[in-house]
Amino acid sequence: MGYDEPGRDAPVEPSSGVPAAVLENVFDDPFHGEPGRDRVGVHIGWEIVLLIGLVACAWLLWREDPAVLRGAGLKSLLVDVAALGLLVLAAGLSLRTAAVNLAIGPVAVAAGLHFAEQSDRGLVAAVAPAAVVAAIGGLLIALAVVVLHVPGWAASLAAAAGVIVYIERRSTPVLVQGDYDPRRHAYYLVAGFAAVAVLGGFFGAIRAVRRLVGRFRPIADPARRRGAAAAFVTASALIGSTLLAMLAGVLVAANDAAPVVPATGLDWTVLAVGVALLAGTSAYGRRGGIFGTVFAVGLVSAFLAYAETRGWTVSRWAVGGVALGVGLLITRLIERYGRPGSATVETPEPAGDGTISSGWTVPGPVENWPPALPTPATDSPMDPWRSPHWESEPRRWDDAR
Repeated sequence: MGYDEPGRDAPVEPSSGVPAAVLENVFDDPFHGEPGRDRVGVHIGWEIVLLIGLVACAWLLWREDPAVLRGAGLKSLLVDVAALGLLVLAAGLSLRTAAVNLAIGPVAVAAGLHFAEQSDRGLVAAVAPAAVVAAIGGLLIALAVVVLHVPGWAASLAAAAGVIVYIERRSTPVLVQGDYDPRRHAYYLVAGFAAVAVLGGFFGAIRAVRRLVGRFRPIADPARRRGAAAAFVTASALIGSTLLAMLAGVLVAANDAAPVVPATGLDWTVLAVGVALLAGTSAYGRRGGIFGTVFAVGLVSAFLAYAETRGWTVSRWAVGGVALGVGLLITRLIERYGRPGSATVETPEPAGDGTISSGWTVPGPVENWPPALPTPATDSPMDPWRSPHWESEPRRWDDAR
C-alpha cells in the first residue's frame, strides 16, 4: 500500500501556482500549510503562568509540611515527578504526532504488576521482558494506525482493552518482591526526565523538525495519507510512548511501599493526557511548548503532595479531568494565537514585459483595457468667434439712435 499522495513531490502547489522555493521559505507546511510560520510566543506566555503556579504550590507545600521537601521525603517526591513525567512524555510524544496513545495508563499498570512479581530476579531481568513486550505492543498499534490509516485514539483504545484483560487476570494486589529502591537515583531520574522534555521541546520548536513530527496531522480529508515519512515518525512515536509508559509503571511500583493493585489504568491515561495538554501540547498535533511539560508535571505533583499532607482525598480521575478540561482551553488558545500570522506570499515577477502563452505582448496593464476616454476639463475653452466685450461694451446703434 502506498503512503505518498499523488503530486506530493511536484515543484508547484497546484491550487496557488506559487513556486516551491517560495513555499519552503514562507509556509510552515509548504504543500498544505497556512502562509507564515507557527508563533511560539503564546507558549512562552502560558509557560510563565505554569511556572508561577508551580512556585505558589511548592510554597504552600513547604508551609504545610517542610519535611516533604527534605531528605527522604524530597527523594520520594522526585521519583513521583519522574514517573508522572515519563507518562506525560509518552502522552505528549504521541499527541505531537497527532496519534494519541490511550493505552499508556493500562500499560503502566501492567508493567508495575509484572515488575512486582519478577523484581526478585533483578532489575534488568524484570524490566527487559517488559520492554520487549511493550515494544511489540507499540508496534502493533503503530501498524494499525499507519497501515490502515485509522485514528490513533481508536487503535490505542483497542490495545488498552487487551492490556486490561491481562490485568484483570490478577484478582489480588501484588507486593513488590525485589529490593530495588529508585530513591537512590532520584536526582538522576528527575534530571533525565527534565533533560528529555526540554531538549524535545527545543527540537520541536525547529520548523523542519516540527513539520516532520506533525506530518500525520490531517489537513483536509482525514482519509488522505500523509506520506511515508509521516507513517515512520508516527510509528516511532507510538512505540516510544509505549516504552515510556512501561518505565513509568516500574517507577511507580518500585517507589510505593504498598502492593500494586490491579486496576484498569485509564485514570493514569486521563491524568497523563490532561497534563500534556496543560503543558501546552495541542490536541491536534504538531504544536507544543518548550518548558511546559516540566512545569506542568511539577505543578500537578506538588498539588498531589500538598493534598496528601492536608489529608484531602483527591483521585487521579478528578485531577486528570480538571487538567484535561483546562488543557482543551489551552489547545484552543495556542491554535488561535500560535497559528501563522496574516503573512502574504510574494511571488517573483516574471522577467521581460509580460508575455502571453501565444507569444504576444500586452502593451499595458490588463485592468486598463479598454482604454478610458480623456476626462474633459472643468473650465470650457473660450469661443474664438465671440468677443469678450460683446455683452459688456455699450451698443453703438443705441447711441446713434
